[in-house]
Amino acid sequence: MTDPPQILVIDDDAELCELLAELLGQEGYAVESARDAISGLARAQEEREKPFTLVVLDVMLPGLNGFEVLTRLRQSSRVPVLMLTARGEDVDRIVGLEMGADDYLPKPFNPRELVARVRALHRRASHAGAAAGPGAAAGPSAAEAQGALTVDDLEVLPAARRVRVRGEEVRLTTAEFDLLEVLARQAGTVVSREDLARRVLGRRLAAYDRGIDMHVSNLRRKLGPGPGGGERIKTVRNAGYILARERA
Repeated sequence: MTDPPQILVIDDDAELCELLAELLGQEGYAVESARDAISGLARAQEEREKPFTLVVLDVMLPGLNGFEVLTRLRQSSRVPVLMLTARGEDVDRIVGLEMGADDYLPKPFNPRELVARVRALHRRASHAGAAAGPGAAAGPSAAEAQGALTVDDLEVLPAARRVRVRGEEVRLTTAEFDLLEVLARQAGTVVSREDLARRVLGRRLAAYDRGIDMHVSNLRRKLGPGPGGGERIKTVRNAGYILARERA
């Protein structure tokens, strides 16, 4: 019998932590809670035999806020992070995604919606364990390189969940990698925002949802321009995004 997936909830709301532990426990997850930023960050960063599958992180925390926790966490970990933001605070969602959060959910929320978001993140994370393992900075093995997607000077290795630009490793979050893989598999073809939301975030695109747009923005920044100096990922108005090919 395998151990259940581990989830860390960092939130100072004791009742919410208990509710999430109950709901996620019913879904087969083991939930651990931290009520302040410092202890939560320490728990998320410590060496564990079985790493956390994902972190649920509230923006409004005593002491350090959730953004600072996320910034420090991303210096050493690519664990998927679902941020809880204040309803109506669009800037919180944008900032969180820019800093490396994989998804967000505004408070107050339907607990069942959070469970659905956790399931979607877990499905993606279950395929990404090798990406953070020892030796990730070394050259890809033959098995890892098999099925590589190459677009100009960009190389995407789905089996290893690694990305290289001009031979240099680029660190991406789980959502960023999944988005890039979808675009790379359909390079030269427009992919709609709705399709990207379904395939990357595991949900339908909601009104005023900026999740996909912010992940695209992060990818552009991390990957840099294409070999000819133009944008790698182009916006096609009222249609979606396209990973452009500059070379035949």
